[in-house]
Amino acid sequence: MKAVDLLFQRNMPRWIIFFIDMGICLCSLTLAYLVRFNFSIPKVEIVAFPLVFGMVLGVRAISFYISKTYQGIVKYTSSKDAQRIFIVISIGSLIYISINCIFYYFINHTFPIPFSIIIIDYMATAFLMISLRVMFKALYLELTNPNKEKRSVIIFGAGESGIITKRTLDRDAGTKYKVLGFIDDDSNKQGKKLEGTTIYGIERLDDLLRDNDVSNLIISVQGLTAAKKQEIVDISLNHNTKVLNVPPVTNWINGELSFRQIKKVQIEELLEREPIKLDKENIQEQLTGKTILVTGAAGSIGSEIVRQVIRFNPKKIILLDQAESPLYEMEMELFDKYKQQSYEIVMGDIRNLERMENIFKTFEPQIIFHAAAYKHVPMMENNPSESIFTNVSGTKTLADLSVKYKAEKFVMISTDKAVNPTNVMGASKRIAEIYTQSLSKNSNTKFITTRFGNVLGSNGSVIPRFRQQIENGGPVTITDPNITRFFMTIPEACQLVLEAGAMGKGGEIFIFDMGKSVKIIDLAKKMIKLSGLILDKDIRIVYTGLRPGEKLYEELLADQENAIPTHHKQIMIAKVKEYDFAIVSSSINDLIDLFSKQNNQSIVKKMKELVPEFKSNNSVYEKLD
Repeated sequence: MKAVDLLFQRNMPRWIIFFIDMGICLCSLTLAYLVRFNFSIPKVEIVAFPLVFGMVLGVRAISFYISKTYQGIVKYTSSKDAQRIFIVISIGSLIYISINCIFYYFINHTFPIPFSIIIIDYMATAFLMISLRVMFKALYLELTNPNKEKRSVIIFGAGESGIITKRTLDRDAGTKYKVLGFIDDDSNKQGKKLEGTTIYGIERLDDLLRDNDVSNLIISVQGLTAAKKQEIVDISLNHNTKVLNVPPVTNWINGELSFRQIKKVQIEELLEREPIKLDKENIQEQLTGKTILVTGAAGSIGSEIVRQVIRFNPKKIILLDQAESPLYEMEMELFDKYKQQSYEIVMGDIRNLERMENIFKTFEPQIIFHAAAYKHVPMMENNPSESIFTNVSGTKTLADLSVKYKAEKFVMISTDKAVNPTNVMGASKRIAEIYTQSLSKNSNTKFITTRFGNVLGSNGSVIPRFRQQIENGGPVTITDPNITRFFMTIPEACQLVLEAGAMGKGGEIFIFDMGKSVKIIDLAKKMIKLSGLILDKDIRIVYTGLRPGEKLYEELLADQENAIPTHHKQIMIAKVKEYDFAIVSSSINDLIDLFSKQNNQSIVKKMKELVPEFKSNNSVYEKLD
């Protein structure tokens, strides 16, 4: 067996550490006398050795035993161990001073231990006990994890979080990493050293990655902007360097960071934008003390609306969904986080008039957030009857009941696919928009529509699918190399929904600033790189062709629509064609009646009559245009 294994395979017995510490104390006291008397100790001092050494070593032994300094695992010595040793040595030296005072004032007017000896002994003992432990730990780390075998990393951020990150790497021998340098924007720090490691400016990052074999770049800065994070990630990925992220301090286990908590940067973090500024007073006025119904409450959008709304202390939230397991999970989340809030978990299908009427009669909701819908384009293209039954008939049922039971507001979650629809799903959502808009002119209930594009991490979105394909070794499938999409985070979208709902006066269609559209091919390539894989070597991309009804790019406004700005720079009002409610209601009833006939051609034909701009793309229904 190797010597290193014999030395470090098990922890050193506590009694050995105790006697080593006592030996250090003996050596320190001897050294103190030699230094004090220039290596020629007077006989009078030597005569006093039995008393002095007995007192000093006795106090040290008792203090070590009481404080348990010998119980720490030496090869894992930490700053807390060093702090404890320093305190114990300091207390022991103060006891010597007290003994001197007692002898001088109450016994024989002499100092048994010269004060200079106490000072030298104090410094020598503290230094030797701490430094030997640190040296033993360094030896352990080097022998068990040689420096030449370690992989280089760079830490972005030379603040407190960066220091903790470096210490975490140093402490965790299993990581096999060494910190090559820090990167920091603060010009006052650049060029200096932090715990022996140089701090560089961000302009040096590209050179450092090019000239060194850096396996990882760790972002330790808390609250780094998405734009800055994007810049850092792009530079790192160009050199095939993985990018890791230190979690927020609140997520550290028992307030201490471990290497296992440092995770890969996710693509969602790079698509985030600056935090939204909300008119919280207006939202508070709209929601506080109100009974609120959220449909589709177990879905990605509906559940986040619940999380956002519950912070404004409503009187009660009714969570409505037909998905049993996700609804149960949502109930458990609310139970864990919001026990003091009033909420009701209700299973039900929005297409069932009797069930919905019972909910409205029982709870009398004042504000409805309608997020329940079928949203997958290919699924609805193959099942048009289900699309109109849920997205049209279900919405109509809820809207009619909102009027009947005098709800204050009805906020419908729509989609950018309702603009110039090329598929059944988008057309069904546009028909729902038309109905609620026209109904708003004939009721006291304010009907408000919000439109936005894809949300990051929603059920069935492209990012979770890409992630799963990458984990499975590929290939990553993309319908078309030129396809683009707008993306928004779920919390961001739901915050804007609350803001639009609060400012809405009835009949508006609010559209959200989705930022720049993203090429899906670029998204896939970046996700592959973030996973530490090489495109066309470790994993490949395959093009499958546009699916039925799918667009190359999405729009937020139809050609004939204009946008009116609001007080919120990320929210606009779409000026859309107005419809007569009587005509719309009659036509939509005719459409819903077609469900019983289950004739897809007839259903889609009627949808095209209701929405003239609905032009099918890559679909069997193109012949109806």
